[in-house]
Amino acid sequence: MTTAHSRITSAALPAQSRYQSRVADYWNAEENPVNLELGKIDDLYHHHYGVGEADRTVLEEPDPERRRERITGELHRLEHAQAELLASHLGGLSPADRVFDAGCGRGGGSVVAHLRYGCHADGVTLSAKQADFANAQARKRGIDGKVRYHHRNMLDTGLTSGAYAASWNNESTMYVELDLLFAEHARLLRRGGRYVVITGCYNDAYGRASREVSLINAHYICDIHPRSEYFRAMARNRLVPVHVEDLTQAALPYWELRSEAEHLATGIEETFLDAYRNGSFQYLLIAADRV
Repeated sequence: MTTAHSRITSAALPAQSRYQSRVADYWNAEENPVNLELGKIDDLYHHHYGVGEADRTVLEEPDPERRRERITGELHRLEHAQAELLASHLGGLSPADRVFDAGCGRGGGSVVAHLRYGCHADGVTLSAKQADFANAQARKRGIDGKVRYHHRNMLDTGLTSGAYAASWNNESTMYVELDLLFAEHARLLRRGGRYVVITGCYNDAYGRASREVSLINAHYICDIHPRSEYFRAMARNRLVPVHVEDLTQAALPYWELRSEAEHLATGIEETFLDAYRNGSFQYLLIAADRV
């Protein structure tokens, strides 16, 4: 009998396109303080943005070193709130269930899901460096028996069909073709399983991708999809939306605070703020059931 675990340990890394190899190279080399310094606070490393009202009193801290610490902590709190929001939409999971984290980065989302539900989690990333880092963090926490990370292609994981009660992408869909991605999620999810995505997408009602969206694409070597394509591609791949939430306004405080964090800003902050404010870019949560 083939178990989910035996399939996980035996599958080889699927072939990558030249573009995917560039993405892997980018993340293998990435050492951005906005990802690393925030994660050092509690060993939860998130590779996404934050939502919710920010405590802007951190900017009033007179001591420069303490100000940096407080800003870093507040940004991490907002990012963790986003991860918890996603996890809250994964459905009624039990410790016996398995979940799949597509484009897991340094692994924070899988840990959040495991801590909330006690479930098994498998994360997949194109970056061998990220997978090694995330597995080391799982061992450090003593949860490596239930949370594992794999150097795989999320479009062709080699994981067992129908083995997963829930799966998600957290700001990683812009690196792949949606039909290929959703086909793999539909294959991995059991009937009635839940898929959740949080993503930036360009607003079809605005027209074509704006200048700001093009700048974000260039900054992250990605290709942001239009909002409508998420729903069309889900429909083609047996994923039926049950909840859609526009998080655009909830994302603004994070970016406003980050734009004033001299030690963490990457130069893309004002572009995100302009895109959100002019209506050309949106931040969405979509939860869908596999039928």
